[in-house]
Amino acid sequence: MQPATQVMHRSASTSSGQPVGILALTGDVSSEAGESIVNAYRSLTSNPAHVLLDFTRVSYINSSGIAIVIQLLIEASQKGGPSIGIFGLSRHFQKVFSLVGIDKYAPLHADEATALASLP
Repeated sequence: MQPATQVMHRSASTSSGQPVGILALTGDVSSEAGESIVNAYRSLTSNPAHVLLDFTRVSYINSSGIAIVIQLLIEASQKGGPSIGIFGLSRHFQKVFSLVGIDKYAPLHADEATALASLP
């Protein structure tokens, strides 16, 4: 049985003071996680300029999980939402995200500090 995905929201800011919402995911990211991830993204109340998805504590991502990430990217793009960045992926999942083209729409970073430093 796969561990249930948990989504925790926290806030940060860029060096210029712009708000950043961070969605920290824990567990496996699969179809069962879709609703909680999308709802967490939609419920960001601080209207951040940027959103970072933290995969540091994610042990497994399947094709449904990748589809959820793509759904968020499409939604942000269509609604003029915040820019989305990703950090904390294992090397394997960095390669997978690059192979499916996610890195063309959301930059992939090694860690939170690097991701925050890349934001304007």
